[in-house]
Amino acid sequence: MKSKSLAQVTDFDLKLLRIFKTVSECGSFTAAESLLGITRSAISLNMSDLEKRLGMRLCQRGRAGFALTDEGREILRHSDSMMAAIENFRQQVNQMHKQLRGEFTIGIINNLVTQPRMKITHALDALRASGTEIRINISMMTAAEIERGLMDGRLHVGALPLTSPVSGLDYMQLYDEKSNLYCSSQHPLFASDAEPDDEQLLQYDAIAPSFRMTAEAIGMHQMLHCTATASDREGIAFLILTGRFIGFLPDHYAAQWVEKKLMRPVAPARLYFNSKIGIAIRSSRRANAILEKFIQSLDL
Repeated sequence: MKSKSLAQVTDFDLKLLRIFKTVSECGSFTAAESLLGITRSAISLNMSDLEKRLGMRLCQRGRAGFALTDEGREILRHSDSMMAAIENFRQQVNQMHKQLRGEFTIGIINNLVTQPRMKITHALDALRASGTEIRINISMMTAAEIERGLMDGRLHVGALPLTSPVSGLDYMQLYDEKSNLYCSSQHPLFASDAEPDDEQLLQYDAIAPSFRMTAEAIGMHQMLHCTATASDREGIAFLILTGRFIGFLPDHYAAQWVEKKLMRPVAPARLYFNSKIGIAIRSSRRANAILEKFIQSLDL
């Protein structure tokens, strides 16, 4: 057979070499049929294609039986080395995916840790399991601070209420969060069996959040006599526990005081609103395997 140079190794060449290896291990085209799932004639055509590609005869076949040529034995040896190198490359790439390394910075609004579904907690757990060389940095921030951190690149991801979207950020919903109006055990409403009507409600001091709210939440606060403000939910809880104010808190956050009979909801059938909590990421972000792993682990 006329010798020729091999310009490059293609996927088709790899397929032919795998067929050649199987035939060599089986000792005949007939024995290789069941393993390869193709007919003897198809095997013969593939072998002829490989010999033409390489420019050398690899085996003798005919009435005398199947036998490798000297060139065939050399090609088989080099083929085994190449296949082993490809498999090693595949394993190394997979290992890189399993052992991520680098910084991951997340901004989270206060008091989200009591959310019972714990998607963020589970995703952080999965992220840490992906590589001990991932350094996780958490900052507790307001929603506005989170959005600024995402835009200037200080944060990879943020968890915040989904109120009004900011251009340049992508949002994905995580939780539905219900907030009721609460009073403490020291407040006059705590021991009252009768629910206050709208006029009676205005007799009590209330807390207005200084952070952004949805239209539904704003409507609920307009029903109150707000004489104090708070920058976050913890601040609202502090003021409610004084016994002098009423205010809205997420049910999952207020539950710790409700269980101790230090708080109770006021008119829960009508004085509540629902919010959506989600994550935000920068739209024009660079490719980041750690961030992608975190998002994947949220199971959205």
